[in-house]
This record gives sequence, C-alpha cells and structure tokens, in this order.
Amino acid sequence: MFKRYNPGVSIGFGIRKHMRSHRPLRRWTKRRGKTLVVLVGMPGAGKSLASTVAKRLGVPVFVSGDVIRMEAKKRGLDPTRTNLGRLMLEIRRSEGMGAVARRVLPLIEAAVSPVIVYEGARNMEEIEELRKYYTVLSVAIHASPASRYRRLLRRKRRDQPKSWKQFLERDERELKVGLGRVIALADRMIENENTKDQLRRQTGRVLKKVLE
Repeated sequence: MFKRYNPGVSIGFGIRKHMRSHRPLRRWTKRRGKTLVVLVGMPGAGKSLASTVAKRLGVPVFVSGDVIRMEAKKRGLDPTRTNLGRLMLEIRRSEGMGAVARRVLPLIEAAVSPVIVYEGARNMEEIEELRKYYTVLSVAIHASPASRYRRLLRRKRRDQPKSWKQFLERDERELKVGLGRVIALADRMIENENTKDQLRRQTGRVLKKVLE
C-alpha cells in the first residue's frame, strides 16, 4: 500500500524532538497572550509564499505538511504524493480530525512569540482544537485550479502531481477531510491570481495588523 522510505535520505524539519509522542506532552491551558494566524487553502494556492512573509517579519511558522512528512519518515515510508495523502487520511481516521493540530501544540507552546503562523489546517476540527488554547485568525488563500496546477508543476517536489487527473484526485482528497469548509468559513480571504509581490503585500497587511 505504501512505498518504503530510503533511510539514507534525510528530511530536515527542525521538529523531531517535539514529535516523540502523538499526544500533547501535557494538559494545555488557555494562553490568552498568543494569537495564531492559520493559513488555509487548496494545494498550490500560495500558502507557502504567504508563510515567507511571516518569517521575514520574525513570526514563527509551523506547517501541517511537515508533521505528516515527519510521521512518514518515522514509519519508514517514502514521502511520495500517494503515501503522504494516505497517511494524512489514516492519522485523522485513527486519532480524530483535529489530530495534526494536537501534534503541533508543543511547537506552538515552545515558541517565544505572541503571534505564530500555522500553515495548512485541513478541517474545522483543527481550528476548534487550536481555539481551545489560543486566539485564532484564519486566513484563506484562494486561487483558481488552473493557476494552482501550474504552480505545483513548477515546484519540482516529489509529491507534485504528474497529470491533471492526479491534481484533481489530490483536490478531492483534501476536500474529503473538510478543507472546503475551512476556506469558506475563514476570517479573511486573500485572492492570489496576480504576482507574488501582490500576495506578499496583502499577507503583510494582514500580519502587521495582528502584530500591532
């Protein structure tokens, strides 16, 4: 079902020491001083580019996909598009729809910053899990399927779609876990159909308001 991972290939995420357990390390309490900006969007919408704006502003960024890739490495799985997609669904089936958000809680707790960006929430259960402990502002990055497909092909990553059909299959998998509802209910919406600089400017305006 899964392709095996070659242990000679290293994936650096900087989160290994926090991921020894699938469960939060302790019982969390509400941290009113921290605000999470949760970036959501379909694959290729521009979430990663928006995250670079946060990093330039000194805001820590945690990515849900890194949690999945780290789990794939732990299980000895090759981080292909198919393997990561199946693993994403398996984790949420076995641990609940808010599983990935729960796994990132130790990282958020350890971050010394009043504002943190979490990139890639897939469902409302993740958002609600994070809202138990922090103030959350969800920001949806939107782009057309054609634009997103072109961007994914330019990435040259191992998990990129090899055809339009694979691209649509990935979209369906993302929508199956609830991503469409997260985008529809986002607190802010940024359209990304123009230049990278325009997306950077729009994202910067949102983040600077949060940082004020």
